[in-house]
Amino acid sequence: MNTKIIKIHDNDQDVFIEAGKIIRSGGLVAFPTETVYGLGANALDSEAVAGIFRAKGRPQDNPLISHIADFQEIYSLCREVPPEAELLAENFWPGPLTMVLKKSDAIPMSVSAGLDTAGIRLPSHPAARALIRAAGVPIAAPSANTSGKPSPTTAAHVLADMDGKIDMILDGGACSVGLESTVVSLCGERPRLLRPGGITLEQLESVLGKVDVDRAIREQISTNEKVSAPGMKYRHYAPRAPVTIISGTPEHTAGYIRTHISPSTGVLCFDEYVSLFESAGHVRGYGSVYDISAQARQIFDALRGFDSSSVTEILAQCPSDIGLGLAVANRLKKAAGFNIIEI
Repeated sequence: MNTKIIKIHDNDQDVFIEAGKIIRSGGLVAFPTETVYGLGANALDSEAVAGIFRAKGRPQDNPLISHIADFQEIYSLCREVPPEAELLAENFWPGPLTMVLKKSDAIPMSVSAGLDTAGIRLPSHPAARALIRAAGVPIAAPSANTSGKPSPTTAAHVLADMDGKIDMILDGGACSVGLESTVVSLCGERPRLLRPGGITLEQLESVLGKVDVDRAIREQISTNEKVSAPGMKYRHYAPRAPVTIISGTPEHTAGYIRTHISPSTGVLCFDEYVSLFESAGHVRGYGSVYDISAQARQIFDALRGFDSSSVTEILAQCPSDIGLGLAVANRLKKAAGFNIIEI
């Protein structure tokens, strides 16, 4: 397959029409969102959705998120839309938030991984919404990377993983958030955070009150367990070399790493500490210790950067789990398979 890559602008209607036709005909299109690049297929077409799993090498029991362009579309995809969903939409849609709700029969079981729930998101990126409208159908879209690797935040990342496997890549530049959407389930007695992202736990609780936090965010769960959101149980976001998280204050974690590196060690650290690790094999900064938003935007690119080196291990500084830091820390811990050293 020849993968076509097109640089897009918000007013490129001909491009969106072409990409929408690919989606409607059962093909695959990678496209930018504010979070990461998505690998899109017609969410109402089981055969098209199967193409996503093949291209990514994705486990069949890992559910997909369906993307819509307007809030009213949620009522045809979900059989129950509680008041909490409408409240969240008023505050955070369009944006980096996915709601897990009871699905209707319109969404195939292949999208929901056999569950009776579905994740629904209304992205804020204008190109994403233009594509959904041009396709005329909701678009099922996980991140546009090989399953298990760091998520793509640029079209170049997508091309590295998906060249020859998908029909088209829409290049909209770098993603503004850099982490996948927050996922919150509204199917239980109380809202439950299933995956942290661009909308923080604190923001959710300011609207909903108390929100439970699923244990999969902070610890590895069994591969035998059923999950209702992507990224909850499998190792994700991982470069080739194994990652170890060093958790503690930035000063202490930097000191520990400095005394445990060799020429075969890769170091992932806050920008302020890059100069400390000259004896390491490869060093990547992923933002200032004081700038969590920068860390979120840069973390996946930094993790991918180690694959061009010959390091055999990676030691990583980890942010606190306050605010957006919870999402950044979650991605790092998943990349490490929750291999964590507390300092």
